[in-house]
Amino acid sequence: MATTLRTTRPSPNPFAKFWRKNSQNILPPIVGILGFLIVWQLCSMTGLIKLPPPTDLITNERTRIYLMYPFFNRGGTDVGLFWQAMASLQRVLIGYSLAALVGISVGIVIGLNSFWNKALDPLFQFLRTVPPLAWVPLALAALQQNQPAALFVIFITSVWPILINTAVGVQQIPQDYINVRKVLQLAPQKFFLKILIPSALPYIFTGLRIAIGLAWLAIIAAEIVMSGIVGIGFFIWDSYQNNYISDIILALVYIGAIGLILDKLMAFVQTLIVKE
Repeated sequence: MATTLRTTRPSPNPFAKFWRKNSQNILPPIVGILGFLIVWQLCSMTGLIKLPPPTDLITNERTRIYLMYPFFNRGGTDVGLFWQAMASLQRVLIGYSLAALVGISVGIVIGLNSFWNKALDPLFQFLRTVPPLAWVPLALAALQQNQPAALFVIFITSVWPILINTAVGVQQIPQDYINVRKVLQLAPQKFFLKILIPSALPYIFTGLRIAIGLAWLAIIAAEIVMSGIVGIGFFIWDSYQNNYISDIILALVYIGAIGLILDKLMAFVQTLIVKE
């Protein structure tokens, strides 16, 4: 009885398979970032710009410690950048949560009531153009304490896109849905949960996604008022005062990375909740 030998092909390398599938999306950003760093390095070395080159993040002993040891904690404000960033993120989440609560609530009210919409829209459009730094002295004068003042700056910066987008979303509810409510005489609670929120949810999440970026951007302005505290905003300001420019650059890398993660996280939550 003849036996047939079967040759088994080796399974493809998982990394090679992943690279073939995603290389077109991975390679261009890598090339762009490397190109930017090379141009920056050359401009610094030739004196075209006064900033230290990106290699200074490693060659500078002080900055290298912050880069290599982000979790150190010697007490007080002498802590690694991970703890600086986490302290700032905690303040951002508090201010942002308050902004989301107020923005969605007020947005629904003015979206349902044309009188209040016309009465308050000019005020909202005026206030939303005020830069975060401009609110700092007013917040300090009104609240007299650093922590509440910082939270207010974060809140007032991030509330407007949530409020305005929520109002627009409520106003875009199809008239057929409104007619169904009248015909079926839906209770306010059912109308709110079954019609209003599902219809306005894409607009609400658009506002929430914009607002989380603005809240994180406002952290520098918010923490400038809070002297002697742990926070990446004050860390940048203190480094500037002491001319630690490389430390500032490293802190900006943290800020950009966390901002990107927050945006992607909010987009992911949106895809899970908002059904097309």
